[in-house]
Amino acid sequence: MTKQQATRASEAAEFYLAPNPGPMSLEGTNSWVLRAPGSEHCVIVDPGPDDAGHLAALAAESVELILITHRHHDHTEGIDTLHRLTGAPVRAVLPEHCRGGEVLRDGEEIHAAGLRLRVLGTPGHTSDSLCFLLPDDGANGSMLTGDTILGRGTTILDAPDGTLADYLSSLDKLEAGPDAMVLPAHGPVLPSLHAVVREYRAHRHERLAQIRAALAQIRAVAAGGPTVAQVTDAVYADVDPLVRRAAEISVAAQLHYLEESGAS
Repeated sequence: MTKQQATRASEAAEFYLAPNPGPMSLEGTNSWVLRAPGSEHCVIVDPGPDDAGHLAALAAESVELILITHRHHDHTEGIDTLHRLTGAPVRAVLPEHCRGGEVLRDGEEIHAAGLRLRVLGTPGHTSDSLCFLLPDDGANGSMLTGDTILGRGTTILDAPDGTLADYLSSLDKLEAGPDAMVLPAHGPVLPSLHAVVREYRAHRHERLAQIRAALAQIRAVAAGGPTVAQVTDAVYADVDPLVRRAAEISVAAQLHYLEESGAS
């Protein structure tokens, strides 16, 4: 078995890329290893899938704490194995993902591995999604964004658990903080949090405009309320079949947002 090598992203952060590439996970899940320069111990963010080689590489670090950005299996499958191998407590928003550690709270500050980590509740992708700010990692800090912001492309809203209203509020929250380096759970590191937040917000509003237009077109030619599938056909006509289901889920989230806001 070839030993995995970590990729350095910043003074305080490096990552191991899990071998789970796919249309939703891009190159794979980035499992982050965080420590202050000179610190013996580290914090792991998102163990990733239950892959023996990947988890062995993470466990070879001196792990003080394990944090979870959100519930999806490509981030959480390895929790039990990594906890068993390291004995490190696991903390997450959802109690079912915690192992010997407390539930994470929005706004709390964690001190571990010589670092300060600030917890930001950023629901939208899922209701339990978090980001972690390392305020001392570089001039503007760095932000571990989980799936809230990806290194490439845009994230899905996992409706009905994830909502567009929550997601837009989370983007506002991220833009209100420092213009940190983006350390995503999938894809490459990005230099400017604020720039990508603005791109994501513009994308969401463009999609809403497309969905409003699709609704009007469908209602003009068909009886009954437009279905998620009909709207997806109109707005995501050229979508890869492998991510069709994800497109439908995001359409459902946007339709719910329009209905709640009275704009549909």
